[in-house]
Amino acid sequence: MSGPRAVLVGPMGSGKTTVAGLLAEAWSVPVRDTDVDIERAEGRSISDIFVDDGEEHFRALERAAVTDALATHEGVLALGGGAVLDPATRDLLVGRPVVFLRVGLSDAVKRVGLGVGRPMLLGNVRARIKTLLDERTPIYESVARVVVDTDGRTPEDVAAEVRSALEGEVG
Repeated sequence: MSGPRAVLVGPMGSGKTTVAGLLAEAWSVPVRDTDVDIERAEGRSISDIFVDDGEEHFRALERAAVTDALATHEGVLALGGGAVLDPATRDLLVGRPVVFLRVGLSDAVKRVGLGVGRPMLLGNVRARIKTLLDERTPIYESVARVVVDTDGRTPEDVAAEVRSALEGEVG
């Protein structure tokens, strides 16, 4: 199966974008982020898409972006935090080198801050992050070939563990 060398999934604050860049650099491959793809294609921020068109419209755009990236990108791919909520997207991830970057509530809140520009965090940021982690962690785990804990670790350390895990696989 062709496609990305690694697909990073996880909630906001898990370090997907940062770790993806480090992996791409280490492997000398391109990096791609489906959230960035959507913003470029739409000419506006994800927050604006959520506010103007709603979550359902955004999720349709996200599904299309993930489908395209999985079919055409051979570097490191970072998916938006909610991409795995779509059953069709989960089906597309089967058999791929999916890495779940797991983050705990405390570290996620510290990394995300007040949630500016994060439409899923409207209201009490800590409570929303806890709810998202509780709802999504089992889904992330279900699609992942590798799970890497990120709490209290540098992005470089996390990227090194991801490289080691994926490079150590047979086949």
